[in-house]
Amino acid sequence: MRIHHLNCGTMCPLGGKLFDGVSDGITANLVCHCLLIETEQGLVLVDTGFGIDDVRQPLSRLSPLFVTTNNVQLREEDTALRAVERLGFSAGDVRHIVVTHLDFDHAGGIEDFPNATVHVFARELEAARGERNGIIASQRYRPRQWDEAVNWQSYRPGGEDWFGFEAVRDLKGLPPEILLIPLVGHTWGHCGVAVRDGQGWLLHAGDAYFFHGEMDLDAPHCPPGFAGYQRMMEVDRDSRLANQERLRGLLRGHGGEVRVFCSHDQEDLKRFG
Repeated sequence: MRIHHLNCGTMCPLGGKLFDGVSDGITANLVCHCLLIETEQGLVLVDTGFGIDDVRQPLSRLSPLFVTTNNVQLREEDTALRAVERLGFSAGDVRHIVVTHLDFDHAGGIEDFPNATVHVFARELEAARGERNGIIASQRYRPRQWDEAVNWQSYRPGGEDWFGFEAVRDLKGLPPEILLIPLVGHTWGHCGVAVRDGQGWLLHAGDAYFFHGEMDLDAPHCPPGFAGYQRMMEVDRDSRLANQERLRGLLRGHGGEVRVFCSHDQEDLKRFG
């Protein structure tokens, strides 16, 4: 398999280094780190970032609250569809999308790939489709991003052990080298996506953490802006923090076999880009 690391969306909230830990100006730079995987079963996307219609019709598809507070940079060239096309493929070549969760900045491009089966934890799909009380819950999921004839394939937790984590194996139509790894806390159905390549395993941890320093094995740390945003978006703090500690344990015990990255840290993207 060949794996491409993509940035499918940029957000520039106020705060600079106090938010992302590295930016020198008054705004931070957050990415939407997605994967495009070439397999014998066709192309597989892991998350989609923002979609074409998010760029063209933001007021009807995205939450004004999050567009404003995150200072979302809506550019068509940043979408997964345009990234796929720049690599010489077409939308029809993408046969599968595996989502870490269905937040607006991870699922916006689903409808740009009408031939794709979308793989997701059942609990995440239920949360996104169900009653959502409160400002955050009512705004984070944007059903217009994925209410067109989407071919959903949902999964319950369970499966063989993966480095001490529960893993969902045998994703329908996908090779066994791609797994869903439960990492709840940010949302009720949040998961990581593990991919085996020639160097071992990659783990796309989604929003299980936001800043590379949180995976520091000696002194985990996070800028106040990122830390505050994580607290604002979490649904289960104990589970979120416990899963971060489990990820650090994974790196302590198996750092030579597994490389871990998250969705929004620009430094993580640079490591692989």
